[in-house]
Parts: sequence; C-alpha cells; structure tokens
Amino acid sequence: MKFSPYFYPRNYSKLRVGLAAAMLGASSLLPAQMPEVLDLPTALTYAVDHNFAIRQARERIREQDGLIVEVKGAVLPNVSLNGSYSLEDEDLSNVVNSDQNWQLSLQVTQRIYSGGGVRAALDVQDLVKESALLELETVINDQLLRARTSFFNVLLAREQIEVQEQNISLLEEQLKTTHNRFEAGTVSNFEVLRAEVELANAQPALIRARNNHRVSIDELRYALGYEETNTTDVHRTPTIVGELEFDPVEYELKSALNSARLNRPELKQLATIQKAREAGLTIAKSNLRPSVSVNGGYGLRKDFGNSSFSGSRTGWSLGAAASWSIWDGASTRGRINQALSLKEQARLSLLDTSLAIEVEVRRALADLDGATELAAAATKVVDQAEEALRLANARYGAGTATQLDVLSAQVALTSTRNNLVEANYSYIVAAASVRRAIGLSDVLINR
Repeated sequence: MKFSPYFYPRNYSKLRVGLAAAMLGASSLLPAQMPEVLDLPTALTYAVDHNFAIRQARERIREQDGLIVEVKGAVLPNVSLNGSYSLEDEDLSNVVNSDQNWQLSLQVTQRIYSGGGVRAALDVQDLVKESALLELETVINDQLLRARTSFFNVLLAREQIEVQEQNISLLEEQLKTTHNRFEAGTVSNFEVLRAEVELANAQPALIRARNNHRVSIDELRYALGYEETNTTDVHRTPTIVGELEFDPVEYELKSALNSARLNRPELKQLATIQKAREAGLTIAKSNLRPSVSVNGGYGLRKDFGNSSFSGSRTGWSLGAAASWSIWDGASTRGRINQALSLKEQARLSLLDTSLAIEVEVRRALADLDGATELAAAATKVVDQAEEALRLANARYGAGTATQLDVLSAQVALTSTRNNLVEANYSYIVAAASVRRAIGLSDVLINR
C-alpha cells in the first residue's frame, strides 16, 4: 500500500474530536488491542484515543470544568439549613421550663454586587476552559506528528533491511560468479577470498537494520500509547502497511506564514490567556468597590417558658448586607500591580511565540526544500548506479574489468539505495512538519 505524505484523515469519526463529552469520553477508554495490520490512518486513530499526553490534556479540561462549577457557586443563591438543640441542668437555667432550647432555620443568601469581581472570575474560568481546549488541540497535533514520524521510522527501518538484503544478494551472486571463474581457472583464489570477505562485511549492516526495525516498532507503540495486556506473547508485533513515497508539493512563504498566524492553536491559546489576564485585572480592581448581598429565611425557635415543640415560634426574616473596604493597607493596589504585570507578560508571550512560529515555518519550509532536492537527486542516482553495476558485471564477464570494479559498483549502488530511502523519509517527515508548522493539523477540534 502506497500513501502520500499529505494523507490527513478527514472521514474518521474518532479523529474529529469534539468538545467536552466527546473529548472526555475518549480519555476513559480501556487499553485496546493493537490491530494485526496497522496502516497510517489506523495508527493515528489509535493515538488520538490512547496516547498518554492527549489523555492527560483531556483530564485538564475536566479539571477546568470543576473549577468553573466552583466559581459559578459565587453567583448562585446559597441555601443552608441550620439547626441546634441544647439541654441544660435546671439549676443553671434562669428561666422556668427553659432547660431545653432548639431552633431550626432555612436561610437563602444571594450576592447581588461585588464590584464586578464574580462576573470577571466567571469570564476567567470560561477563558481558561477555552485555553485548555486549545492546549488539547496543540497536544494532539504534536503527538500525532510524533506518531506519524514514528510510523515513518518503522517504514524507513524496513526499507533499509530490504536494501541490505539486496546488497547481500548481489554479493552472494558475485561470490558465486567468482567461484565459478576460479574453478574455470580464469581468476585466482585471492578474488574468491575477497568476495567472501565482502559478503561477511555486509552482514553487520543487515543485523543493525533489523535491530533498528525492532526498536522503531517499540517506539511507535509508545507514541500510540499502546499498553500490552497480553503477557503470553510479548513478541507480537503488527504488520505495518505502507511505503515511503516521494510526492513533491510546494508551499508559498507568505501564504504559509498567514496560515500559521490564523491556525496555530498556540497563538489562539495565548490570545485567550491575554483576555483572561484582562479579566484578572478587573477582579483585582473589584476590591475597590462595595459588596452587597441580600438574605432571607424561615425559622422555628423554642418559645421561652414553653418546652413543647408544637408551641415553638415560627416566622420569616429578610435582610441585606453591604461592605466597602475603605483602606486595606494598599494590598488591593498590590494585587492590581500584579494583574497589570501578568497582563503585560501575556502580551509579550504572545509576541514572542508569534515570532518563534514564524521562524519555525521558515525553517520547516527550508528543510522541505532541501529534502525535495535530495529526494529528486537520489532517484536519478539510483538509476545510474544500477546501470553502472550492470556494465561492470558485463565487463567483468568479458574480462575487461576487475573484481574491484564490480565490488565498487555494488557498494555505490547500496549507498545510493540507502540515500534514496533516507531522502524519501526526510522528505515525508519534512512535509508533515510543514503542515504542523502552518497549522494544517491532522485533527480538527470544533469549538
């Protein structure tokens, strides 16, 4: 199965992460068995549901939900039911039949004005929730790029194994040809020994490639968040489906920079934090204004001189309370100065990140341009190296070339094949990095 490096899933419901329940629901998924056959879309889908960094980001959203509920309690009516009962020795009571005392009341308190602090606190919590959602989007984009790169690492290691196996196959054929010519008396035993040494020297590269393949699969498993629950088969690995393919595409710098400014969730998050800091300034200033609340209730209280519960007094009450801090030792002024500083820090952080993202986009495009040139050049060189080896074998068979010429051509072919595989890998990773840099993410979070 071949795929373009620009495949970005659009029709996979699990990859289109919604708000609140959709995102939080995925975080509670139990470890799922790794599919027997794993292609790129399946790997990304699995990572969205099981990657640990993504799951932690979802939990931070749930934490913010709890904080929002807590802050909203300040603007909602506070209802309390209060009761008491006491029994005293008659010798301690100054009133006849007053050795018992009880009261029961239902009290409702509502804050009606707090200098704008509560309203601003609610705005802050909403903005913090939005910031957490944007952080989740950033984490998802980062982790899916990591999963995508890990998937490509497996393909790279697998194709490097194929290159080394092809190299060994060529060397085995060369050894066979040399041995036949030695028996025919046309070459010396030295050339047979040289062919055997070259074949033996090629084995370590194949061993390293196979080991890299095993390691890359484990790294992919970690990037996806796969927890192995079946301890009876610890060597089980999925069949990775896909090939590294060079499919060039171009990006225009100005459009790429505009896309990054509009779509990068990091910039949206910092802009949201800046708004939250402005609301924080309102909270700090609210202490300069009065606070007003009203209360009301209905109660039952023991009547003096009557110990019967049915003879208790009942009635309602209404009241209001207000407070205004005229002087608090300049602590409010200190909080305002802190809020002003936090607001300025948020503004500077937004500018700093905006510049960093611009540099990131420029670097990603430069890497893509370089990778494109290398991949295009490597494709041509492989064809030339294969032709050079064919001519060297033909000349060696005709006796007009030496064994060294053939071995040199084989080494050059193996080197160019490796270069092609690595160039295609570098190009695909660079293309994915560009999309991440300009904000064209794998997953769209609808807010």
